[in-house]
Amino acid sequence: MSIEDKFDALFKALGHRARRQILDLIKDGPKTTGSLCDALPDLDRCTVMQHLSVLESAGLVVAERRGRERWNHLDALPIHDVQKRWIGPYAAHAVAVLDGLQALAAPEAPALEAADKSDD
Repeated sequence: MSIEDKFDALFKALGHRARRQILDLIKDGPKTTGSLCDALPDLDRCTVMQHLSVLESAGLVVAERRGRERWNHLDALPIHDVQKRWIGPYAAHAVAVLDGLQALAAPEAPALEAADKSDD
């Protein structure tokens, strides 16, 4: 699977509200599939399992069997990869643009203050 295919799977996984809710539920620690079903009463167990499968395929969830229970763990590395590739660089660019605007506006600020004082 190419890196672009991995990103496609990741964005597909993040594109559904129920899957984002599942990620929110497991971000502070692993949860059993049963506890996830209890926390999502609008979804039946089969639907929760299908969403977990999509999250696993995207690399966001790692399932661990402990006896009869299935514990679902968050793997945040794919989200970190998105941050490194897109969010970080775009945020840095936005900060640079805003910094440039601030630098352009800064020389005018003292002149405006001086004009305001002379009007008094």
